[in-house]
Amino acid sequence: MLIAVAAVAVLLVLIMKFKVHAFVALVLVSLLTALATRIPVGDVIDTLLAGFGSTLASVALLVGLGAMIGKLLEVTGGATVLADSMINRFGEKRAPLALGVASLLFGFPIFFDAGFVVFLPIIFSVARQFGGSVLIYALPSAGAFAVMHAFVPPHPGPVGAGDILGADIGLLVIVGLVVGLPTWFISCYLFSQWIGRRVPVSIPSTLAGRKSEADDSRVDSDADDPDGPRDGGGATAAGGTATATATRTGPPKFSTVLTLLLLPLVLILLNTGFNTLATAGAVDEDAGWLDWVTLLGQTPVALLITLLVAAAVLSRERFSRSETEDLLNSSIGPVAAIILITGAGGMFGGVLRASGIGTALADSLESIGLPVIVAAFVIATCLRVAQGSATVALLTTAGLIAPAVAEGDLSRLDTALVVIAIACGATVLSHVNDSGFWLVGRFLEMDVKTTLRTWTVMETLIGVVGFAIAWVLSLIV
Repeated sequence: MLIAVAAVAVLLVLIMKFKVHAFVALVLVSLLTALATRIPVGDVIDTLLAGFGSTLASVALLVGLGAMIGKLLEVTGGATVLADSMINRFGEKRAPLALGVASLLFGFPIFFDAGFVVFLPIIFSVARQFGGSVLIYALPSAGAFAVMHAFVPPHPGPVGAGDILGADIGLLVIVGLVVGLPTWFISCYLFSQWIGRRVPVSIPSTLAGRKSEADDSRVDSDADDPDGPRDGGGATAAGGTATATATRTGPPKFSTVLTLLLLPLVLILLNTGFNTLATAGAVDEDAGWLDWVTLLGQTPVALLITLLVAAAVLSRERFSRSETEDLLNSSIGPVAAIILITGAGGMFGGVLRASGIGTALADSLESIGLPVIVAAFVIATCLRVAQGSATVALLTTAGLIAPAVAEGDLSRLDTALVVIAIACGATVLSHVNDSGFWLVGRFLEMDVKTTLRTWTVMETLIGVVGFAIAWVLSLIV
């Protein structure tokens, strides 16, 4: 246990004080921990590579496919179509709710930074049209992207933690949505309506130059973020050309965008639903068609099918084949750091399991009677507050708590809920050591005090409300 505490302390010092990149810090600490716990020298590299490779096997596939889908939707104007259509359907009085729902849908494949940047011009346009504090419109959208990024695969945090804990990724998608949607409504939408009436924030004066400033700010944020760039974007010549082409040919229809966003969810839900029925004996589990439903509903296959459909539908009459290839290539570079960090987190978790540290922690939790789901939330919260990186907090906590999950004989649902609890702890108290804090504050031109009163409080509400829902579900289901 002392070695475990020392390993986490060294990790925090390397990232916070010496500004070592999270990937390098995780690899170095994994190596030192393996040596300190006397794993045989000849087995050290195999132990490191086993944890790294097993995590990358799922993470790289899901994150890469999700980034490609998000990029296609982004450059074709899908976000604008989605937001405008939602506002028309919800009505002017519910414009903040419409923006939030549109962001939830768009946030399934696209990362927090990219989604928020893409939606900013829409947010400012709606705020100018309907009036009031810009927080009323910005927080439901920003909160929606934050919730999806933390709770729902194919985003790297839940995928990486889920892989380390052995969670069913398809079930994790469903649990993430079940917990995430009410969490967003309470913590983001209702809070935005309350705080927006008390904290007046006007539309930024530099709105005219918003696009270039957003790009610059995102680059600055990524440089300061130990997680690396979290978006699926990347300002490239290919991306710029593709955007111009898409603008000339017009944006896709609302029905097309909605179908593409819902397609992977439907496939995953069919897989999970029919397998649940088969387990209950309502469906013949030996039926050949069930194997096909299971295959098509596996998260990597569902995302692959969605990508192929999106590339065919959105590229038609908009991009040439070479432009489509360049566009998809441009989406991969920015997520490379995320994939490597997540893999290194899996490496650290593998060392903790092989060394027996995780088992020692599991025994300690059992002796004091602290439930695994509560311990997961508390540990993730401490790591999040200390060093700011949600990804590092997620992966480190998952590695520490994995033996307790394995020895606790938890059901698939309970394991998924533990992943959500970790994600909740890794979300709370976003402050000055978190790039998301500066990203939102800078875009909305808020000072530090105002950002703490608004963004930090909302992020904390997301974590606390989400954990409360997950904990209650673990007790009653």
